[in-house]
Amino acid sequence: MRKTLTTLSAAALAVTMAMPAQAQDQAEEMELDTVVATVNGEDITLGHMLMVRTTLPEQYQQLGDDVLWDGILDQLVRQAALAQDENAVETKRVTLSIDNERRALLAGEVVKAIAETSVSDEAVQAAYEADYTDAETGKEFNASHILVETEEDAQALVEELEGGADFAELAREKSTGPSGPNGGELGWFAAGMMVEPFQEAVEMLEVGAVSEPVQTQFGWHVIKLNETRAKEAPALDEVRGEIEMSLQQQAVEKYIDETLASAEVTRMDKSEADVSALSNMQLLED
Repeated sequence: MRKTLTTLSAAALAVTMAMPAQAQDQAEEMELDTVVATVNGEDITLGHMLMVRTTLPEQYQQLGDDVLWDGILDQLVRQAALAQDENAVETKRVTLSIDNERRALLAGEVVKAIAETSVSDEAVQAAYEADYTDAETGKEFNASHILVETEEDAQALVEELEGGADFAELAREKSTGPSGPNGGELGWFAAGMMVEPFQEAVEMLEVGAVSEPVQTQFGWHVIKLNETRAKEAPALDEVRGEIEMSLQQQAVEKYIDETLASAEVTRMDKSEADVSALSNMQLLED
């Protein structure tokens, strides 16, 4: 398939490019059941080709239709010829695979139909308001810190600050962190953006207060909480895709639950089953 899809004879390409207008019009009028090849009386249609294309890997999807046409049709013709061969026996593997594939495809059509009808502008807006506008979005913190190597150094800084020293000046003078030249300012951050000991210390502070020494993997910190604010909700367009996916998942799960609730289902009791049979692939060969 790879070789077929990635090569096209110069003659075939020339025929395609030189195809007269009438032939092009005919091509545009092709329908799903248009017969594109026949193998010993068995028809291969445009629909069969389209279904093969839907299963191609992404790199093949990028190829031109003229290249894909030859590759896909060659594949289907070869398969048809082999499927008619006297050695082509519908084994248990084939029968069971067809059963599973049909079941999966039909279930997939139901899921697709439910998902497509579960999203509306009204539903998206309502979910957005519930999850963001009306919900508690949490806090954001604005803090500064001074980073030093030892607890003793950090404690000395706390004492200087208690004595009236300016936090920003001490940060510029003694902090080993990259924020030192900026007076230790870290700007705004939300929960989870800082390492845990640092975040916990910030959340315990009152605005304007300075922490006791706090240790992280980076060293010892003295932290000052400058300000807090409610976390701003994202714009609807930023989270629309996430909301739509959530609505679709909820609708599908609800539909599946309702369908199963109304279905008559019996299962073999697991305690009565030989679960090791699930590894006995030889059963498929018998």
